[in-house]
Amino acid sequence: MAVDVQTTIVIDRPCAVVAAYAGDPTNATAWYANIDSVEWRTDPPVQVGSAMDFVARFLGRRLAYTYEVVALVPGERLVMRTAQGPFPMETAYTWQPVDPGRTRMTLRNRGEPAGFGRIAAPVMAAAMRRANDKDLARLKKILES
Repeated sequence: MAVDVQTTIVIDRPCAVVAAYAGDPTNATAWYANIDSVEWRTDPPVQVGSAMDFVARFLGRRLAYTYEVVALVPGERLVMRTAQGPFPMETAYTWQPVDPGRTRMTLRNRGEPAGFGRIAAPVMAAAMRRANDKDLARLKKILES
């Protein structure tokens, strides 16, 4: 069973500001509660082909994975994908101006868990949704303060 979780928030900051901050993997540890570290494999800044090693915690487990940027439209869309591990995943960010000072950001995680993860997919999706809601709220607080 595939997991596909999409979460949206409106942040009271211009689109360029939100995209620049959220689209920089170096900032991920500040606004993602479950991400412990990010290390660049390629030189910044983010571009198609960039690769970063992430270490995270999810459902009580430590996860280490490498994301590769597969699509980028600066200020509008960023898509990262990983293929290794028990849960190959794609993470996409989109940013849309609501008006000149506010941005609608959408965070989408989707993937196809293997093994036991396939059985636990509904639980994983619910946990992802809760985590994403909290992470976007944290991002909003950081950017609006």
